[in-house]
Amino acid sequence: MIIRFRHKGLEQFFRTGKKSGILPEHVKRLRLILIRLNTAKDPGDMDAPGLELHKLMGEFKGFWSVRVSGNWRVIFRFEQQNSTDIDYLDYH
Repeated sequence: MIIRFRHKGLEQFFRTGKKSGILPEHVKRLRLILIRLNTAKDPGDMDAPGLELHKLMGEFKGFWSVRVSGNWRVIFRFEQQNSTDIDYLDYH
């Protein structure tokens, strides 16, 4: 279950469906990612074809990343069986 967001626009999209704060071309993909994150029990549950799940290093050590489009990623951590600190960014 998702317990905390870092990105306010992504949180608003998840909770209300409002799309301000996210790129319109990412809506469908973000919806899929958020649904998966909300039901995931561990990072491996996010390892689906095309999401390119991987661990991050350096500044984002402890986070996992999945691909949205181009350089855009959703990053997150897990605490017990909950996804947390979910962010939406272009980090490359």
